[in-house]
Amino acid sequence: MHEEFQRLLMMSEPEILPLQAQAARGEIREPERSQFSHLLRHFLERFFNHETASPDGDAKTRLVQIAFAAGLPGFVVSLYLWPVYHPFKGWPPGNPSNGGPPPYWLQVNHHFFFVVYSFVVMGMVTVFEWDLFFPDLLDIFVLKPLPVKDRGTFLARVTAIAILLGGFLFDANILATLALPPAIDPPNLPRFLAGHILACGGSGLFAAASVLAFECGALSVLGERCFRRVSLFVQGCLISLLLVILLLFPVFSRVVPALLKSGNWYVRCIPPLWFLGVYQRVMEGPAAIPLYGHLARTGSLATLIVLSIAVLTYPVAYLRKSRQLTEGITLHRGRNWAARMIARMLHATVVRTAEQRAVFHYISQTLLRVPRYRIYLVLYGGVGLSIVIASVLRFSTANNQVHVVVSTDGLRVSAGIVAFWAVAGLRLAFLSPGNKQGSWIVHLVHGRPPELGTALQELSAVQIWALLFVGILTGAACLTACAIAPPDFLTWRSVAAQFFVAAGMCLLLTDFFFLHVTTVAFTDEPTGETPNPATAVAKYFTFFPIVLWLSLVAGPWIEDRNWRYIAVPIVIAVAHWLIELRHREIVRRHCLLFDPDHRENLFLLQLDLRRYAVGANNAEGPAIEESPGLQRQDEPVYEGLDRSL
Repeated sequence: MHEEFQRLLMMSEPEILPLQAQAARGEIREPERSQFSHLLRHFLERFFNHETASPDGDAKTRLVQIAFAAGLPGFVVSLYLWPVYHPFKGWPPGNPSNGGPPPYWLQVNHHFFFVVYSFVVMGMVTVFEWDLFFPDLLDIFVLKPLPVKDRGTFLARVTAIAILLGGFLFDANILATLALPPAIDPPNLPRFLAGHILACGGSGLFAAASVLAFECGALSVLGERCFRRVSLFVQGCLISLLLVILLLFPVFSRVVPALLKSGNWYVRCIPPLWFLGVYQRVMEGPAAIPLYGHLARTGSLATLIVLSIAVLTYPVAYLRKSRQLTEGITLHRGRNWAARMIARMLHATVVRTAEQRAVFHYISQTLLRVPRYRIYLVLYGGVGLSIVIASVLRFSTANNQVHVVVSTDGLRVSAGIVAFWAVAGLRLAFLSPGNKQGSWIVHLVHGRPPELGTALQELSAVQIWALLFVGILTGAACLTACAIAPPDFLTWRSVAAQFFVAAGMCLLLTDFFFLHVTTVAFTDEPTGETPNPATAVAKYFTFFPIVLWLSLVAGPWIEDRNWRYIAVPIVIAVAHWLIELRHREIVRRHCLLFDPDHRENLFLLQLDLRRYAVGANNAEGPAIEESPGLQRQDEPVYEGLDRSL
């Protein structure tokens, strides 16, 4: 037991013992596991080791990062509540009494945050992993030929889903549950812990069960073919909705007292408020207001309903998807005249050379074919949309009635938000490792080493595709902003200024994000270095506020003087030209520092042709000169490969 516990805590492989020490330990006996145990471990590993969640295959590191990311926010908020409930002179700012607990409704809002956080985390986890809740082609091809009963596979998958959701529910709430009692000093600790655990656990369970019930119902009714067409769109909408709920919490929490006091019917239609009722009813007991009891009963009944729907429809959806994957899905592709017309227009205007056209259409077809790239765009698009909605919507109260107000500042920054997250998602998708077996054709097209002119043409097609995509999304955001904007925002000066801001953001953000990109989309080769998520997040937190500030102040600044309507496009054009010169220099250095021997050896190794190339060199002369360093490092590997061949 001690060794098993130690192995669980170890982050690296166990120490390699000498042969004599291994012989002294005796025969190593593998633990006997049942078929169900093997299937369960396999399905649990698939949740974190699929290409979307862990493209580098390091599922263990990814699991630790996700666990900390899910449990840390609640713990940090709990720590920040300590000075609020234990005030001292001068802190918290604005507290006139500096003594005693905070007001009642402020405490209710503190409880409400943990209910909302559990709801959002469990909903996002279920949405992100819902493709793996059912069999896919890999399961059909690998597990079906094995002597595994379908019933055992089904039960193992259901158990894995239950362990996954239960583990995330525990992880998202356990740290906050341990840190809250000393932070707020509740008057009745058992009632407080019971209310917190029931409310946060019920909120997360309801969110996960609702998403699962929706997916099961849609698969049961629509089938795999129709559901696949709307799956990514629904994922994006659900992620945006959940993030909006979390991001709007600081604004929405101000009107929660008015909502609860009003007792209107729509209060009972907000799921997080149901579990806030559970929280307060259990903690306060009979002294709680009657509305808490009604909300608690509604939440309990709704949770039972969605759980029942998920349990009843999951077997139907499972069988239907398995059958359709086994039989195959026939796709009928017709001639799309609209796509041909758009392609001709693009060929005549922005993609005029053969290299540009090839790369441009390669990107379009790859994004439509590989779901992993599309889910990246969906995730980033969901984040951007949620931030836009949270920036635009405001709530106000009058006579215990809640009114929704549109923020003019939020409308001004919406173009910058959409452009930033759209181009960030595209960069992540374009630089993610793609199909290495097919990327060799790009190296043959631009030569070894690459010709500067050809490389620039290919990379310009990547930027053109990104600019068109970002421009379409940003234009749609601007039109939506004009549709809901107040009349004083729709003057010709304001609209023209916002147009210049949106166009400049699309162009310059595309230039900045793709400044150091020297490879064609989906053909980037991994460097072998593990990316640091903290560094990536720090870059976003540094650069994104600058984009928001520029989007907010640029519009009014342009409107103030007429000459600025002419100066701003000139400044944008000059900045674009300077960035293009810098990008050209970066590409030129990349072509000069290109190692043809290293790339040639990698290319032949990927295609298993290096043995024959070496043989040809020995027979006909040095057709390919090998790098001495690479030859010394990889010679044993190639000798083993030769023997195996």
